[in-house]
Amino acid sequence: MTGNDEPNRDRHWLAIACDLARLCPPSQTAFSVGAVIVSADGEELARGYSRETDPHVHAEEAALAKLDPADPRLATATIYSSLEPCGRRRSRPRTCAELIIAAGIRRVVYAWREPSVFVEATGAARLAAAGITLVEIADLAGRAREPNAHLLGRSSDG
Repeated sequence: MTGNDEPNRDRHWLAIACDLARLCPPSQTAFSVGAVIVSADGEELARGYSRETDPHVHAEEAALAKLDPADPRLATATIYSSLEPCGRRRSRPRTCAELIIAAGIRRVVYAWREPSVFVEATGAARLAAAGITLVEIADLAGRAREPNAHLLGRSSDG
């Protein structure tokens, strides 16, 4: 793949992550998010969505749980998430930003910055502080917001 293909590849995988968010069981207390982990050569390694396996699982967490933590492809993989990975969390001890850092993933692409509906968003800042490359494709944010419309009246950030 040439460098010119990367934006198209990013949009392709991020659109899939946004569509996965529609599979989330509805919640009044959590966002609906989709995530896809893709190897450097463009192979899908895993995907997940919020509340896929239990009421508290986040999308990135669900996708990462499907991979061996020692998988060497993680070091060059990209994780695509419809929402900025969480940097604060009430439901589990480890945030998605911490899980991504621990997995060794060095590149994160997301569509929508987390609005401060439930917690103050710090995921992108935590990832950047760890040296992870962040790419925001804001023109897909509307697609990421759609399955969360019922939550957005609570905040002016929506």
